[in-house]
Amino acid sequence: MKNEHQIVKAVYAAKEDLQKADDLIRQYMPFIRSEASKCISGICTEQDDEYSIAMIAFHEAILGYEKSRGAFLGYASMLIRSRIIDFQRKESRHRGHLSIHAEQGEEGKTLLDDIADDSDHAEETVNLEATRQEIEELSAVMAEFGISFSDVADDSPRQERTMEACTAAIRFAAENRHLLDGLLKTGKLPLAQLAAGSGAERKTLERHRKYILAMLLIQTNGYEIIRGHLRHVLSGKGGKSA
Repeated sequence: MKNEHQIVKAVYAAKEDLQKADDLIRQYMPFIRSEASKCISGICTEQDDEYSIAMIAFHEAILGYEKSRGAFLGYASMLIRSRIIDFQRKESRHRGHLSIHAEQGEEGKTLLDDIADDSDHAEETVNLEATRQEIEELSAVMAEFGISFSDVADDSPRQERTMEACTAAIRFAAENRHLLDGLLKTGKLPLAQLAAGSGAERKTLERHRKYILAMLLIQTNGYEIIRGHLRHVLSGKGGKSA
């Protein structure tokens, strides 16, 4: 892996050159595959829809990245996970399994085409600068607590039961503002109170401390766009980790 300065330089070059963008995607396929695998709680292969979604999101990250926004791979990781979550939500509204490569309707468009269209539309209608500012601010706040986006991805629950326990703890804290205020004031995660209030085992919460800490930090400020991507976590829906 290149150091961060080299990565940023390569990303900026890839913004202006499609071939360089393709080369960068190929170079970081292990990273892209790894991030996709975390979203499906298993090994992601080229046959999995999430594999294609992750590559599209990585290219989107190249186009949308600014070096003032922190580490590129942290930004790309968040975008990959967000796009896969969006895809899984859309897929869940269909009965059975629907491939993103299968043609739909009279126009013969695939679900992959629809996702790309949705992404283009979002870029036209959503203030990308606001999203970048949120990511930058959150990254800075997380750094003060000694965690990064990659830490959160590595620490995310993989089992449904574990995710449910962490979600219950996050929801409990979100509903009890004094816990969030205390977190910001003391810098300490109130594990005992989270366990008692949510019914989750403390040792389970301790194993995923960084993940829970990041989710709670997102609840402490005006991260409206980021919270929108993560709302499924607090709603308690969805079987796979996010």
